[in-house]
Amino acid sequence: MTPRRKPLPFPEFVALLALLMATVAYSVDAMLPLLRPIGEDLAPHAPEQAQLVITVFMVGLGLGTFTMGPISDAFGRKPVMLAGIVLYMVAAVVAALSQNLAVLLAARFVQGLGTSAPRTVSQAMVRDLYAGRQMARVVSFGMTVFTLFPAVAPFVGSLVGAAFGWRAIFVSFLVFGAVTLLWLGLRQPETLAPENRRPLAIGPLWSALKTVLGHAQVRLYLAAMTFTFTTMLLWLSTVAQLFDTAFDRADEFPSWFAMVALLSAPASLLNARLVMRFGMQRMVTVALGMQLAMVSLCLLGFGLHLPFAGFALFVAMMLIQFFTIGFLVGNLNALTLEPMGHVAGMAASVAGGVSTMCAAFLAALLAHFVAGDPAVLAAGVLLALLGSAACMALARRVG
Repeated sequence: MTPRRKPLPFPEFVALLALLMATVAYSVDAMLPLLRPIGEDLAPHAPEQAQLVITVFMVGLGLGTFTMGPISDAFGRKPVMLAGIVLYMVAAVVAALSQNLAVLLAARFVQGLGTSAPRTVSQAMVRDLYAGRQMARVVSFGMTVFTLFPAVAPFVGSLVGAAFGWRAIFVSFLVFGAVTLLWLGLRQPETLAPENRRPLAIGPLWSALKTVLGHAQVRLYLAAMTFTFTTMLLWLSTVAQLFDTAFDRADEFPSWFAMVALLSAPASLLNARLVMRFGMQRMVTVALGMQLAMVSLCLLGFGLHLPFAGFALFVAMMLIQFFTIGFLVGNLNALTLEPMGHVAGMAASVAGGVSTMCAAFLAALLAHFVAGDPAVLAAGVLLALLGSAACMALARRVG
């Protein structure tokens, strides 16, 4: 029997984990400054359609989330992640060469599908190696590094686009994928022993789907999580356009986005301390209350053209939105999965896939009406927040 390779040193494993997790953030956030030139080049009669490069990526990501975990249970963690990264790289080449928006969107969908492998399976890899508090420690370290990517990705996108054109961002995705592929392939041993693998079967996934959607309280928490994701994706798909058309500050967008990302980063660590004292439901309620108050103020200010309504108010709304996401996503995910302990793994895949795909469709629908108007963005966010708050209230009654 061939001896198993020694595990990676802890710091190197955390760095690799952060890189695998960051594939999503880099692939989305680096695109934000380039939506306008993409629209002008490939959809000159409807340049706002360029925001679909975010939406279709998230749809592919959500669809892949359903399946990548079970596939890795059958074939091992490393082969599935490597295959997903290769798919991501091939799609990057197609996107770079695309001559129309339809081909670009198809390539972005495939990129999202490929990205779901490192995003989903990396978490399973951590579970293979660590348990309990040590597992939480590893993921926390990885998330700490991961939070830097949303701050720097728009800078990279704007610099690459300014120097070489928007197509070059897909070359950077190719390089990013190649680095990840080589690091993972050459350094990381397989973490799931052959004797611990399970045959791939549709039955368990279908059973988990029925279990998740058959539980009234879980359905409501899942809906609340979907509406929360909708607000985040609506922001991501429209914020660069608003900086340009509403405020004429397109060149400043990467700097402002980086500032908001860095100021929002501590929210997850703060939530980890406060949730033990106040509980998940209260943390979600307070975060939703903060968002509703801020968005209502902005909607009033923008709608009535009050003197204080302007760029500063818009940035404040963006900051509150992204900061409170740190209190919402983890807690809503935990509330959704709490009654699903007997099918936790499959339930996590189902919940992640359903919420991501549904949020992508809802955000695309709402983004269609924004058209460079921050008041319409605030109205769309308000609708999603009211949906999330209503679901939380109903879930408490059901519970």
